[in-house]
Amino acid sequence: MPLTDTAIRNAKPQSRQYKLTDEKGMYLLVNQVGKYFRLDYRYAGKRKTLALGVYPDVKLAEAREKRDEARKMIASGIDPGQTRKIEKFIQVAKTENNFEAIAREWHGKFSSNWARSHATKIIRRLELYIFPYLGARPISEIAPPELLGVLRRVESQGILETAHRAQQNCGQIFRYAIATGRAERDPSADLRGALTPAKHGRMATIIEPKKIGELLRAIDGYQGTPVARCALKLAPLVFVRPGELRHAEWSEIDLDNAEWRIPAIKMKMKDPHIVPLSRQSVEVLHEILPITRGGRYVFPSIRTNSRPMSENTVLAALRRMGFEKEEMSGHGFRAMASTVLHEQGWRSDVIERQLAHAERNSIKAAYNHAQHLPERRKMMQAWADYLDTLKKGNKVVPIFRAVGGE
Repeated sequence: MPLTDTAIRNAKPQSRQYKLTDEKGMYLLVNQVGKYFRLDYRYAGKRKTLALGVYPDVKLAEAREKRDEARKMIASGIDPGQTRKIEKFIQVAKTENNFEAIAREWHGKFSSNWARSHATKIIRRLELYIFPYLGARPISEIAPPELLGVLRRVESQGILETAHRAQQNCGQIFRYAIATGRAERDPSADLRGALTPAKHGRMATIIEPKKIGELLRAIDGYQGTPVARCALKLAPLVFVRPGELRHAEWSEIDLDNAEWRIPAIKMKMKDPHIVPLSRQSVEVLHEILPITRGGRYVFPSIRTNSRPMSENTVLAALRRMGFEKEEMSGHGFRAMASTVLHEQGWRSDVIERQLAHAERNSIKAAYNHAQHLPERRKMMQAWADYLDTLKKGNKVVPIFRAVGGE
């Protein structure tokens, strides 16, 4: 006899679960917990059971509709139970593989190599501008126009740099999803030139002591090649131009006298230049010495030691550590040293001479490279010691230099 709404409503739990039969294989299972619509069926010679819903959330008429749909599938050679499992798996996959879930996974995996403040800025940027619109979307379904619409919301607020940074972060997340098998393409790559260009002013650098310390600790923990790591470690200590750093040759370096003499042909001002090497700089060079001393360049290309490393090596390393182009650049080490050393009271002409900024004057170019050399030696060692203190996270009280002679 078919079930009725009244019979279902009046069914009470007993000491053991029991069934109230409907028709076409459907029944109501009653136990101490609740009342459940079920369908027993056979597929490929095996007896199976399909859940049709829980009473009273699912009424009798709705349960019968589900039963009839399932029977049609069986008649067509489709297993409704297996189909439901696949649909559930897809739904779970969509939930677990939505943009926000993968973005947070990416952030958690790589943020340990970034400065803490930088890692915080990235996740906050995503939380403010991206997650509210794309967070719940399956990452594999996000198309370029959809991503562009979200980025233009940011652009419309007048914060162009933030829009570009958000696009860059989204690209990193999409590429991570591709690498882990949860997306097939990066839609951010199709948006090149679609946003209003951001205007950049000063050279990107870091001058706040705490953030300098974070940068230096990130460099110490960098997991790239030994050549890239040592180039990164030496860059803030010598603050030469990026091209001068990557073209450094062993023949120019005198470790015994702690000097690096760069020939005029390599210098922007076409004057020879002396870089006094601090104790820390010498330590870095001794670290790379066994690896590259057999060749011409201190920092050779990864492909051949007959060429210097790529001009993008240091930049790429900074990006991999999480420092964006608006925050830090290869030239930024020079701006960092110049700003901080001036604030500490070192004489401007000493700093400028060490930066090789000195203009040509009555002093002959042949002797200009040695100008203020004793004080430059003191300054370079003091600078390296200062960086060590920042790297350790200690509070620093700068020692201001008195204006006067060497």
